[in-house]
Amino acid sequence: MDIEEYVVNGDDLISEVVNLYPEAEEFLTELGMHCIGCESAQFESVQDACRVHGLDTAKVIAEINRRIMQ
Repeated sequence: MDIEEYVVNGDDLISEVVNLYPEAEEFLTELGMHCIGCESAQFESVQDACRVHGLDTAKVIAEINRRIMQ
């Protein structure tokens, strides 16, 4: 899947991703992003959250999109 085909990208807010694609919540929680329901999720992008948690943004985005496209 090319990055242009991705539904979710690094600039999307965590709260928006979880609201639009509930299947992403389980994956993000598995990665240790337990802040999904906290205040920071309202203004933190996927890229920002990955940086804070020491995760590879490209890999996280690819997996979120893989799960969404199933």
